[in-house]
Amino acid sequence: MDGNKTFPSDFTFVGLFTHNKASGFLFSVICATFFMAIVANGVMIFLIHIDPHLHTPMYFLLSHLSFIDMMYISTIVPKILVDYIVGKGIISFAACTAQYFLYMGFVGAEFFLLGLMAYDRYVAICNPLRYPVLMSRRVCWFILASSWFGGALDSFLLTPITMSLPFCASHKINHFFCEAPTMLRLACGDKAIYEMVMYICCVVMLLVPFSVVITSYAQILVTVHHIKSEEGRKKAFATCSSHVIVVTLFYGAALYTYMLPQAYHTPLKDKIFSAFYTILTPLLNPVIYSLRNRDVAGALKRVIARHRGACSVERK
Repeated sequence: MDGNKTFPSDFTFVGLFTHNKASGFLFSVICATFFMAIVANGVMIFLIHIDPHLHTPMYFLLSHLSFIDMMYISTIVPKILVDYIVGKGIISFAACTAQYFLYMGFVGAEFFLLGLMAYDRYVAICNPLRYPVLMSRRVCWFILASSWFGGALDSFLLTPITMSLPFCASHKINHFFCEAPTMLRLACGDKAIYEMVMYICCVVMLLVPFSVVITSYAQILVTVHHIKSEEGRKKAFATCSSHVIVVTLFYGAALYTYMLPQAYHTPLKDKIFSAFYTILTPLLNPVIYSLRNRDVAGALKRVIARHRGACSVERK
């Protein structure tokens, strides 16, 4: 074995915080973002579960999107916050492997689910009369199972390959979690097989769902163009706008991280883009869907009114 190669031991995160005056403020922002993301996604799941008006295929898929958001932000942010509090960012090889595995699984499932949710919008606008058949309960479960299968396949393929690579002696991760491109930069030796598998996984994970989104919305735009009434066009665009915003934010940052050649990456840019789609996006998803959606706002009002009614009855 070469002297500059080492195998399993602890890694050290450089992290997001530089321990200057601004680090305390950044810690507070990340902490608040994490708790708001958990609460907002939890409320979204609760409303969709409890309100009969939201028992539709779109909201069924949206509830699982919220669940995935809660899971993958929870694999990253608590470790960041604990590291800041204790003043050191050390993670064991086993914990890094577990974080990598869970993160790749959850984020992979979200890639596929967001892509397949475009099909739901396509059916709703282009084939509204056949919507109950084309988006039946069985189809919804198939979309969900396919998303989880894609995420799990990504984890089971990439994790063993990545974490079996020999790592250079420094073991210092210039990032805030065990992300694929960063771990690749630490690795020594021949990385050709890993890079090939990584490229194939990225094509399947990003470009295939993204092509589904592009194809679906191309068909939607053609259909909307033929709608004569202005009100009908506005309703169609309102139906799709939330999903388009979420897809643009999530896929845009992920395409930079996983598809852009390493020559164009810098540690600072990697941290910014990764923080955007791993910390900020799980909060933005429920906010975007709730602010731009009357059904969710109406469900929240009904739950609050029901709670107030129950409280007034108890007082009497």
